[in-house]
Amino acid sequence: MKFLKGLIVNLQFFTALPIRIEIPMDKAHLNHAARTFPILGLMQGAFYAGLLYVLMEWTPLSTTSIAFILWLAMILATGGLHLDGWMDVSDAFFSYQDQKRRLEIMSDSRIGAFGVLSVIVFLSARFLFIFEVISEPLSVVYALVLLIPFLSKSVMGAALLTVKPAKDSGLAVLFQSAGTARTLAVYPFYLAAAVAVCFIIEPIWIWPVLILSGVAVISLLLIRNRAVKWFGGITGDVLGASVEGTELLLWMTLWLLHYFAMV
Repeated sequence: MKFLKGLIVNLQFFTALPIRIEIPMDKAHLNHAARTFPILGLMQGAFYAGLLYVLMEWTPLSTTSIAFILWLAMILATGGLHLDGWMDVSDAFFSYQDQKRRLEIMSDSRIGAFGVLSVIVFLSARFLFIFEVISEPLSVVYALVLLIPFLSKSVMGAALLTVKPAKDSGLAVLFQSAGTARTLAVYPFYLAAAVAVCFIIEPIWIWPVLILSGVAVISLLLIRNRAVKWFGGITGDVLGASVEGTELLLWMTLWLLHYFAMV
């Protein structure tokens, strides 16, 4: 039951779904929330892949229109929460100030020029990758689109629980304080199950799945290193930026695979 409540906590915090259920924000429930980050990503991925399938197979819409609807759905599904983190981190990073000043900039509710420019580039790049990937649809694409949020949320959870907090308060500290050494132990089982299912459905899918998984691991290592160097540790904004950055990297990888490995 706490596992399900932990998932509901994630849906309330990290999606735009209007779930009106009060759940205690104690360590037990937050611990289960951290354990279900990948499940949250899987649910989001299933929504994106299902939406893409319906639009591709059952509507007369153009590729551009479908790419735009999927692109927009990714923004609306999270209420722009992670994009806000991306902009705040961009403002802080490109200020080229010390760690303390960067944390102050991230805490400022105002968005600067670097934040605006970075989100324009980010969203433009994601639209490009989506459009190019679906321009010549392959059955494996649906599975890989489903996998992208699953991997990005797994990276978020791993970064949250393995990198020290940069501040004494905030959303990241709240979740991190509830985590234990065993919280992440379930993540490899999630990944193994996802890989096994893809292999059972179509053995040849195993290669792009493993490649995307490897890119996610590389992204995690970069986040762990850069978060400490640039900001002194993890914050809610850094986690949001890590989700968006990992997903963009995975979409870029899928775009490259589409051209050089899956044609």
